[in-house]
Amino acid sequence: MDASTATTARARSATDVADVLAQTLRYARERDYTGWDYADGMSSRLLRALPVEHKWLNIAVQETIKRAPLNVRPLALVEQRRNYKGTALFTMANLNAHELFARGEGAGESGHSAGDRSDVDYQAEARSLASWLVENRCEGYNGYCGSHRHVIQQLDGRRYPSDADVVSTAYGARALLAASGLDPVYGAVAGTAGQFVHDDLSYTEVEAGARIRYATCDGDEYFTHNAIALAGRLYLDLYADAGRERHRERAEALLDYVVAHQADCGGWVYREPPDASHLSMDNHHNGFIVETLQHHATVTGSDRYAEALARGLDFYRTTLFDPDGAPNWDEDSAYPKDVHAAAQGIIVFTASGDLSFARRIVDWTLENLYAGDGRFYFRQQRFYTRPIVLMRWCEAWMAYALSLYALRVAGRTAHRLAPA
Repeated sequence: MDASTATTARARSATDVADVLAQTLRYARERDYTGWDYADGMSSRLLRALPVEHKWLNIAVQETIKRAPLNVRPLALVEQRRNYKGTALFTMANLNAHELFARGEGAGESGHSAGDRSDVDYQAEARSLASWLVENRCEGYNGYCGSHRHVIQQLDGRRYPSDADVVSTAYGARALLAASGLDPVYGAVAGTAGQFVHDDLSYTEVEAGARIRYATCDGDEYFTHNAIALAGRLYLDLYADAGRERHRERAEALLDYVVAHQADCGGWVYREPPDASHLSMDNHHNGFIVETLQHHATVTGSDRYAEALARGLDFYRTTLFDPDGAPNWDEDSAYPKDVHAAAQGIIVFTASGDLSFARRIVDWTLENLYAGDGRFYFRQQRFYTRPIVLMRWCEAWMAYALSLYALRVAGRTAHRLAPA
């Protein structure tokens, strides 16, 4: 392929992905970024209206809604809400869309395409979403934090919106730091998240490094590897922002713990001990860990985790994805093929510079899970596809992933934006 052909192919790649990105953001924007979520069955008004209250009834309703082949949420009168992590992802996707479209990248000959993005102020959207993250953070803790916005029934009790967790917090802080050029308040708020992780999630040094709880309501019976990695990612983001060695030290202590639990095959089981969860080495949670190790190398310039990253990335690509870009569920099961796993794969392989494989995942997802008009379906089972659109799980993740891929193809990476 000569230079001219390569440039043309690259432009086409940027254009078609940018079109889908614009449609996906439009779909979410028109619904005020509000919709159904993965485990939102406890938000059913029918369930709340029943004259009885029992854990097993709650679990039965919650899991039936979650596992149904069709979307039964309208029938169960499940409330649609903004998800905290989803809002963070939409914040970053809009920032990236502003960077992409403001400079005309990925645009058609007319300068805009699907969704009439020339009329969209993506930066204003990002600002509004970032302000919502600040206004709706969890209160009563030692630093900035976030949580799921609906009640979740677990075997050992309920998790409430007031029970802050590291995953919501890590993505919220990442979004606020990315938007801090729009308002310094965002960065100031996010800068306190490290104290939340240390004090409220029981940051504890152990022989292998350091570990934390997933959420404030959890005990010490188990530890979740991808959540610990995301706490490390949070400290790396704070280190990149302020340059404080304490943040890097805590990040590396957490990542030391995660790397110490890497399996011989290169992957990670979901929890320690492994029998504390029904999940094994599932796709998107392994992707979180690989992405964090990539980020450490980028932020620090260190090869501290080079071997673990190489093994993890190889396992992630060869075991958790098919050669055509289809995501496998885990190390043993091909199905279900999940849109969240596809999105995380696009993020990881875009970050690694393997745009060819990232594009295979994009193409597979558009072929198998894209319903058009900015809508992505939840999962492909072995014999059918579940035609369910979840605002965070489907829309937010794909918008964020496509925005990162489109920026990279355009020759740029996401970065903070100065105020307009």
